[in-house]
Amino acid sequence: RFVARKNVVKRLETDGFLVKIEDYKHTVPYSDRGKVPVEPLLSTQWFVKIEPLSQRALTALDEENSPVFVPERWTKVYRDWLVKLKDWCISRQLWWGHQIPAWYAVSETQGEITDTTPFVVAKSEAEAREKAAAKFGQDVELARDPDVLDTWFSSGLWPFSTLGWPDETKDLDFYYPTTTLVTGFDIIFFWVARMTMMAGHFTGKMPFDTVYIHGLVLDENGQKMSKSKGNGIDPLLLIGKYGTDALRYTLVKEVVGAGQNIRLEYDRKTDESKSVEASRNFTNKLWNAARFVMMNLEGQTPQQLGNPYPPQPPVGAVPPCPPLELCDRWILSRYYQVVQQSRNDFETYAFGEAAKGLYEFIWGDFCDWYIELVKSRLQQDAEPNSKKAAQQTFAFVLEGILKLLHPFMPHITEEIWHTLTQTGEDECLALQSYPEVQASLIDSELEQQFELLFGTIRTIRNLRADTDIKPGVKVTAILQSESAKERQILSDCAIYIQDLARVENLTIAASLDAEPPLNPPLGKGGQGGSIAGVVGTVQVLIPLAGVVDLVALRAKLEKKLAKIEGEIKHTSARLSNQKFVEKADPQVVLVARDGLAEAEKQAEILRDRLKLF
Repeated sequence: RFVARKNVVKRLETDGFLVKIEDYKHTVPYSDRGKVPVEPLLSTQWFVKIEPLSQRALTALDEENSPVFVPERWTKVYRDWLVKLKDWCISRQLWWGHQIPAWYAVSETQGEITDTTPFVVAKSEAEAREKAAAKFGQDVELARDPDVLDTWFSSGLWPFSTLGWPDETKDLDFYYPTTTLVTGFDIIFFWVARMTMMAGHFTGKMPFDTVYIHGLVLDENGQKMSKSKGNGIDPLLLIGKYGTDALRYTLVKEVVGAGQNIRLEYDRKTDESKSVEASRNFTNKLWNAARFVMMNLEGQTPQQLGNPYPPQPPVGAVPPCPPLELCDRWILSRYYQVVQQSRNDFETYAFGEAAKGLYEFIWGDFCDWYIELVKSRLQQDAEPNSKKAAQQTFAFVLEGILKLLHPFMPHITEEIWHTLTQTGEDECLALQSYPEVQASLIDSELEQQFELLFGTIRTIRNLRADTDIKPGVKVTAILQSESAKERQILSDCAIYIQDLARVENLTIAASLDAEPPLNPPLGKGGQGGSIAGVVGTVQVLIPLAGVVDLVALRAKLEKKLAKIEGEIKHTSARLSNQKFVEKADPQVVLVARDGLAEAEKQAEILRDRLKLF
């Protein structure tokens, strides 16, 4: 065509018809795939009259609220598209697809397909020949239209054509219509609307009850992944590096709300992703926690140990009173809270929220706190009833965690579950019942009490770190609160504070006046004084006499601060040098700036610690 255009101009000039040549600036669309100008070639096309199809889908939406869109805002988008649809060109000049079911009587136009060649439409070639023979005679010569159906036309038939339609099959009766379609918002028009229009026309029913619209997975620059752009991320690379479960969990967890796009942070040079790496760390955390639990079950399974608090005791039996301790009751309450929240999230399609809730419960409540709280009860010399209650609770909650997490991480949970329950390969976790809520064991007040406990333990640990008290050294701690309720909570949980915060002598008081004098204040008197912190309305004090050499500690901190200030001075000088910033590798400059920010943060922390003395 480019050669033809030049020849046309040359012919116009030769014949004397060319007046003048001017340059025009205009927009020419280019193909993303072919990288050439998009220029239409006019030809005969097949169309579907769209109004009867779209009207049936609109009636179902307006009168039956079918299908329901999640999030609901996509309903308007879907409806607007149905209203504005024009007649649908379904011809495609492709090498593959469902061929147009039309045959031309080419014998009527000298063996060629032209704009005036008559045609017949039929379900098969035999039917086409029968129709053509009746109309044009037995000697009619047929040629099938070479075009194929638009891909979305064929895809629109999927919900019912795959089940045996138009025959009344058992599969069609059982599976149609389906319940939920999960898809991206970018093909609501292309696919969802096509399926509802086709299904409404051919079956009289909408093909699904609900359409759940998820976001798109974007590349690290926030661009939609595309084969033609070459910006796709190969999931096999991430799976090979971090595992299938880690990638799957990341994609679900990052969906904060339905329909929100996900920007998958990714380094193409190293095939690394911090977000997927974080999920891989989560799988490691779960694996190690499960190993610790099973090591302390003495070969028993959750079924052998029994439910720590059966929801329905045998008829006529005395209600069970297992020797559950406070931390056992707390973790069971947290577990059933998470079961309830997960079920609610699944019902409302809040998959990302469900994944986050499980992450916080498993990593925080179960691994970081409950395992630490019961370690002393699992020793050989532990009191038998206390040990048994800990084992029962451990096994029960771990198995529940595996069931809750299985939809998000099917592989690692299946592997751990088989080892934990000692079941054969003929059973699988996927077929187990999803955990039910036992509301009687949810104790919100107890959970609030444990928040105070954890805050107290964190404060004591931070105070120990601020004064460089070694982990093996036990300290004296004084907890003061004017609230009798808070004092009772701290008293009930005293054993946990002493165990996890390494406290030897613990005093819980309403006022500090009744306690031994804590003067001289910290920093005055060399070896005396105390350090204090606050948790809500509870004051936490640790006397330092005989525990910390304050003079030596201050000298150590001052030396460390001087070193960091030297690094800050050196790095600041480099970054203030314009030649260094302009000529150095950008990555080197970035590392220097990050290092300066980190050093300034460390210096600020050290100055705050020195103010204590």
